[in-house]
Amino acid sequence: MDKFKILSDVWGYNSFRPGQQEIIDHLIKKEKLLAIMPTGAGKSLCYQLPALLFKNQTIVISPLKALMDDQVFALKDLGVKAERVHSGMIESEKNKVWKDFKNKKIKILYISPESLFRDSVLKILKMLRISMFVVDEAHCISKWGSDFRKEYELLRELQEIFPESNISAFTATADEETRKDIINKLTNGKGKIFLYGFNRPNLSLAVQQKTSDWKSQLLEFLIHRKEQPGIIYCLSKKLTEQCAEFLRSKGFNAFPFHAGLENERKIKTQDKFMTEDNVVVCATIAFGMGIDKANVRYIVHISLPSSMEAFYQEIGRAGRDGLESDTLLIFGLQDLFQRKRFIDISDADETFKIKEHKRLDSLIAYCDSAICRRQTLLSYFKEKCDPCGKCDNCLNPPQMIEGTEYAQMVLSAIYRTGQYFGSAYIIDVLRGVESQKVIARGHNQIKTFGVGQTASANFWKTFIRQMVSANYLIINIQRYGALQITSNGERVLRGEDEYFYRRFEFINFTKKKKDNVIDAGIIEDEKELLSALKSKRMELARKKRVPAYIIFPDRTLYQMLLHKPKTLEEMAKLNGIGPQKLDKYGEIFLSVIKNL
Repeated sequence: MDKFKILSDVWGYNSFRPGQQEIIDHLIKKEKLLAIMPTGAGKSLCYQLPALLFKNQTIVISPLKALMDDQVFALKDLGVKAERVHSGMIESEKNKVWKDFKNKKIKILYISPESLFRDSVLKILKMLRISMFVVDEAHCISKWGSDFRKEYELLRELQEIFPESNISAFTATADEETRKDIINKLTNGKGKIFLYGFNRPNLSLAVQQKTSDWKSQLLEFLIHRKEQPGIIYCLSKKLTEQCAEFLRSKGFNAFPFHAGLENERKIKTQDKFMTEDNVVVCATIAFGMGIDKANVRYIVHISLPSSMEAFYQEIGRAGRDGLESDTLLIFGLQDLFQRKRFIDISDADETFKIKEHKRLDSLIAYCDSAICRRQTLLSYFKEKCDPCGKCDNCLNPPQMIEGTEYAQMVLSAIYRTGQYFGSAYIIDVLRGVESQKVIARGHNQIKTFGVGQTASANFWKTFIRQMVSANYLIINIQRYGALQITSNGERVLRGEDEYFYRRFEFINFTKKKKDNVIDAGIIEDEKELLSALKSKRMELARKKRVPAYIIFPDRTLYQMLLHKPKTLEEMAKLNGIGPQKLDKYGEIFLSVIKNL
């Protein structure tokens, strides 16, 4: 039976997707390889089809039970003799699988690396002369091997233990260094690398600076997505619970998912997610890996991922059906501090830690990028593309503002306090907050005390984070998150260089409270106008296929209620309306205001 007949008879396809046939031909020749293909490109078929052509059996090494279950159930549904062995199965089930496998009643067996390297298992596999070992989610070998799943380090021994077996590896994400690491560990550098690109043109990309009210930010993104399935990634178990509880209170079909939950509860949540179309799961990073749900319409991160690879892997779980899907990353300086701390307190060696810091720095650069998000993301993986026209930066190009004076305020406050304090303390000094700690140290007497009092704490948080991401400041983990000045920062402090920052919308440089606050009474009195403004915003958002906040956030609509501008000049003075938005939407919203 040839590959085309199997493709037709088993999977019901008339042709291969781009890249599949080349990989399959390579495996049929029993040649080693690493294949990097974007999520939804059909990676699994690339090794499942050759496995059916081989005389002997195939072992697929997989990191998660959910991944194994989905793959095996799908194969069984196609009539393929496949099984899996993992800790979620009772002993009698596992014994039956091993009996059937030894009797060659099973063609493809999925197994975890922990189970694979048991002496009893290796003995069985040696006798059966396994045709091929497949390492799925192969980025785990490099990224997590020395820290998260130590058993992945043992996979380098496969070629020595089974010299007659072919070894292949598959993943959706791996930068150049990771690719080399995987191929060296699995094949002594002899395997061929197949790279089929990282571009997911159906995904929209957006980033927001996290404010103190992240729940409102999340709700603004989700408010018109109640009937869509999605995943919200959180940094901690506690945060998944808080997030799910908040969304349920707002009418969402939301559930938490993390390692601390009872197994039965996790299974129920996963089943709901797979079978219902309006479930949102608030989860730690493991959820979604290998789960074949094609119609996930959005991915939100309310905490910073660990690296660019992790971010790409996680957003890749949206839109596997090729239809338009959205992603949003909300993060702040505290997220950056926590991520850096996680790296530094890990048991990994110093070389690994340095690499992880660099990967995290690349993700921060993506967050602060002023150009097309897709171009920034793909450039990390050494790919190029034209501006996508659908990310937040393409739809609303950020304004870069000369901020040398503000940068010098920050740098001076850090320098004059000895470079011993974190951002919260420095912000208190800048804003002239006479806290007990500030007074006790005498920092209310320094020249910089209170020089930044006309800007909000939120402004300074984001401004400082941009200085960190642009390498004008560093966060010293050994000093509990102290901000310290780099050589770039020193040049700005001395007046030798200028500093430009990316404009963000919650800047408040006025002391007039009435310009930035709107009370419930005004909203009630102007509810007809507010409704009309929101309707127009939604109409524009739907035409552009973007979230409503991309047009204008609620706070900008409130400014329109408060001031009722009559001309473009008056509208330009409102908080949150820059030249780009004024040009695109000014006349449209002026018309709404004039007609009511």
